[in-house]
Amino acid sequence: MAASEENNSLFLIFILTMIALPLMPYTILRLCRAATKKTKTIHCQCSVCSHSGKHRKSIYKRISNFSTCGNLTILLLWVVMVILVYYIKHISRESQPFEPFSILGLEPGASESDIKKAYRRLSILYHPDKNPDPEAHKYFVEFISKAYQALTDPISRENYEKYGHPDGRQGFQMGIALPQFLLNIDGASGGILLLGIVGVCILLPLMITVIYLSRSSKYTGNYVMHQTLSTYYYFMKPSLAPSKVMDVFIKAAEYMEMPVRRSDDEPLQKLFVAVRSELNLDLKNIRTEQAKFWKQHPSLVKMELLIQAHLTRESAALSSALQKDFKRMLELAPRLLEELMKIAVLPRSPKGYGWLRPAIGVVELSQSIIQAVPLGARKAAGGNSEGIAPFLQLPHFSEGIVKKIARKKVRMFQELQNMTVHDRFELLTQTAGLSAAEVHDVELVLEMIPSITVEITCETEGEEGIQEGDLVTMYAWVTLRRGNGLVGALPHSPLFPFHKEENFWLLLADTASNDVWLSQKVSFMDEDTAIAAASKAIQEIKEALGANAKEVSYAVKEAIEKVKSGSRLVMGKFQVPEEGSYNLSSYCLCDAWIGCDTKTSLKLKVLKRSRAGTRGHGAEEGPVAEDGVEEEEEEEEEDYDDYESEYSDDEDDEKDVESKVSNGVAHQRGVSSSEEDSGTD
Repeated sequence: MAASEENNSLFLIFILTMIALPLMPYTILRLCRAATKKTKTIHCQCSVCSHSGKHRKSIYKRISNFSTCGNLTILLLWVVMVILVYYIKHISRESQPFEPFSILGLEPGASESDIKKAYRRLSILYHPDKNPDPEAHKYFVEFISKAYQALTDPISRENYEKYGHPDGRQGFQMGIALPQFLLNIDGASGGILLLGIVGVCILLPLMITVIYLSRSSKYTGNYVMHQTLSTYYYFMKPSLAPSKVMDVFIKAAEYMEMPVRRSDDEPLQKLFVAVRSELNLDLKNIRTEQAKFWKQHPSLVKMELLIQAHLTRESAALSSALQKDFKRMLELAPRLLEELMKIAVLPRSPKGYGWLRPAIGVVELSQSIIQAVPLGARKAAGGNSEGIAPFLQLPHFSEGIVKKIARKKVRMFQELQNMTVHDRFELLTQTAGLSAAEVHDVELVLEMIPSITVEITCETEGEEGIQEGDLVTMYAWVTLRRGNGLVGALPHSPLFPFHKEENFWLLLADTASNDVWLSQKVSFMDEDTAIAAASKAIQEIKEALGANAKEVSYAVKEAIEKVKSGSRLVMGKFQVPEEGSYNLSSYCLCDAWIGCDTKTSLKLKVLKRSRAGTRGHGAEEGPVAEDGVEEEEEEEEEDYDDYESEYSDDEDDEKDVESKVSNGVAHQRGVSSSEEDSGTD
C-alpha cells in the first residue's frame, strides 16, 4: 500500500516537473515581451471611427484580446500546476523519519520514568479500549507502541540507535513515476490501459488526420474554398471591365452557400429600389432589365444587393436576419478579393503574363468596399476626372459638400490635400459649413492617407544589356509617407466593421497589350520581416558583384535604415519578350484607400540576341557622353491605352516623368497618383 501511494506521488511530481520546465521560462518571456512592447496607436483617431466602436478598447474586447488560444493554454497549465502542488503537499503522505521521542512528546535523553508517564498519557487518548476510532487504534499500534518499545526494550533500542528503526534494518525501496492502475495489468486495469493506448496512439491521430484532410480538401491556406478559386478562374477574362468585376466577385462559393429565406423577399425588394441607380441597368428598357436581374440565382441577387447596400450606405434599413448575412459578407470580402486579385495577375497568356484591366478593377472594388463608396462615384463629372470617390472617404463629406467646394475651384482631391491647413479650414468652415470639430476629423484622416513613391531598376544579372529572352530582375524600393509620421497603420474605414490592414500591389505592366509582366504584394505592417528580407537580398546582390565585407556591411546597414524610414524592397523576375521598345507602367495600388495609387512610366528597350554573345546598349534615346557618363533628359510619355478605370476619363496631358536608361537598365522614380493627372483612383 505504501509503495502504491509512493508511486502515485512520484507520478504527480513527474507530471508537475514536465509542465513546469517549459512553462515557467515561457511565461517569463511572454511577460517581458508584453512589458517592453511599445504601444503605438495605428488606427484613425477621428470621432467617426471612435463612435463606430471598431477600435474601442471595451472590457469585452480587452477580454477577447487576452483570451487567445495561447494565453488560455498558459493560464490552464498554471492552474493545473497549482492543483498538483496542493495535492502533493496536503494530500499525498510523504515518508517521515522515525522519531520515538517526538512521537511521545519528549525531549531527547528523557528518563525511563518520563517515558512511561508519556506512554500512559497517550494510551488514555489513543488506546482502543479508550478510543474506538480506527485511526486512533492505527496510530497507537504503528507509532506510540513502537516508540515506547524502542525506548524501553534493549533490543529495540539497540536497533533504533544503529538503524534508526526499532525493527532493525529496513529494505531499500524504489518507486516508479506511474499511477498504480497502470502497474496492475490485470482485469479491468488491463482493459483500461489497452483502450488508452489504442485511443491515444491510433484513434486520436486518425481523427485529427481525417478532420485536417477533409478541411484541406475544401479550403485553401487562405481559408478560401477551392470551388471559389475554380469559379474565379473560369469567369476571369482579360477584357473584364472594372464595373463587371463585382459580377465575378459575388459568385464565390462562400456567398452561394448563404441561405436565401422567404422572409428576405420583401426587404430585398425595398433594397433594390434604394440601390437601383448603382446596378448598371439600362434605363431605356428598365422593365426588361429588372426582370432579367431578378431571374438570376437568388444568392447572386442577394449578395449584389447587400454589397450595394454597403457601398451606398443603406445597410441600416436591413432586417436583423439580413444584417447577419451582411456582416458575414463583409467579413469574407477581403480574403476573397485578395484571391480574385491573384487570379487576375496569374500568368495565363501565351507569353506568361497576367491581365491588367481586371486587376485594376479588383483593387477599385476593394477600395470601394473598405471605404463604403459607390462605384458610380468614380465617374468623371464637373471637370473632375477622378470623380468624387476620394472625397467621400473623408468624414462628414457628402456629395453636397463636394459640390460646394467645387464652386471654389477645388475639384480634384489633390487640390484639397495641397492646401495649407489655414486655407483648408476656411474652405471647409465657410464654404462647406463644417464645424471646427468636423474639420479636425478631416485633418486627422488626411494625415492618415499614404503617399507612395516608387524607385524601379530592371537589369539582367551579370550582363550589360537586355536582350530578347533574358531573365530580367526588377528591384523596386516602395516608400510610404504620411502626414502623421506613421508607417504601418490601419485605414480610416468606420463603416467597415472588421479589422483591415493596408495592402499594396506593385504591378509592372504594358498598358497597350493589357499584360502584367510582374506582380508583388507589399505590406508596411511587419517591419522586422521587411528588414530581414531586405538585408538578405542586398547581401546576396553585393556578394554576387564581388564586393568586400565592408561594402556589404555598409549596403546592408543602408537598406535597414531605408526600411525603418518607411521603405520596402520588392524584387521579382520576368522574361522579356522579343526585340522592341516597350512603354511599361508600374502601378502601386492600395486596396484600402481611394486616390493614393501610384503610376510610373518606364521605357524598356529589348535588343536582338547577339550570336557572338556581345551585347549592345539597351538605351533607346540619349547620346553617351565622354567617360561613359550618360546625360539625363526628360521624355514625353507616349499615348497608351488606359485600362485604369472606366469610371473616369483620361486627361489630355500627362505630367512628364524623368527617365534614365543606361545599358539596358531602366530607372524611374514614381510619384503619387494624386500628384499625377493620370493616376488611377
